[in-house]
Amino acid sequence: QVQLVESGGGLVQPGGSLRLSCAASGSIFVIDAMGWYRQVPGKPRELVATITSGGSTNYADSVKGRFTISRDNAKNTVYLQMNSLKPEDTAVYYCNAGVLTIAHRNINYWGQGTQVTVSS
Repeated sequence: QVQLVESGGGLVQPGGSLRLSCAASGSIFVIDAMGWYRQVPGKPRELVATITSGGSTNYADSVKGRFTISRDNAKNTVYLQMNSLKPEDTAVYYCNAGVLTIAHRNINYWGQGTQVTVSS
């Protein structure tokens, strides 16, 4: 079993910043790509940013220049620094990880989600 535990969500004013963290634990052999997705009610989950084990990153156009994804491979943790937040960034943010388990199974895991609300 592998668990992804997110933290760092909350309420922030427009123009403010938040930093999300997601720590993976359990029967992990190695983690490939990690990423952040977000979802608002009535809409499909959308990609925010991803990062490979080698550090290559990919961002949604809507967050480029404002959000930065990073990871600490030693801690199996991925971060999302969110600056210049806008009301349209309000969503539940989900962490994702592609894990090769100790049993040598490739499994895609999701965190439980953390709410980010941008409002004055």
